[in-house]
Amino acid sequence: MPEEDGVVFNADGLILGRMASAVAQRLLRGERVYIVNAEKTVVSGERSSLVRAWKDFLKVKSMANPRYGPFHSRRPDRIIRDAVRGMLPPEKEKGKAGLRRLRVYIGVPDSMRESQLKTIPEAAPKKLRRRYVLLGDLSKEIGWKRRGSG
Repeated sequence: MPEEDGVVFNADGLILGRMASAVAQRLLRGERVYIVNAEKTVVSGERSSLVRAWKDFLKVKSMANPRYGPFHSRRPDRIIRDAVRGMLPPEKEKGKAGLRRLRVYIGVPDSMRESQLKTIPEAAPKKLRRRYVLLGDLSKEIGWKRRGSG
């Protein structure tokens, strides 16, 4: 069971950036972190401007050889992983090791159904006063095609 060697967070309704910051701090302390319900994470902002900004970000800007990227994730679990990775020191061993201790899932895997799901109080949606979009909905708008059950 995952809760024996780490903490399992339910991302349902948590603000993406605040959650990623709290998770990065735990990873740097050496904890193993599992995040479930990645598609239910909240991204703050107006839907139309968020979709426009993300689509702009996803465009390949190189005409020389677009096969070489850069490539950006469209899946909610990968977007969260990339957000946490951006808050870890990239070249230091503790940053690389921290990222290896992170697991992000779409939905709740069968092995974690019995686990005690925790939340992150500092990432609570009560701090959000303006409009927001669920990460799963945003991912669908920018081209994520969900296959299978997760």
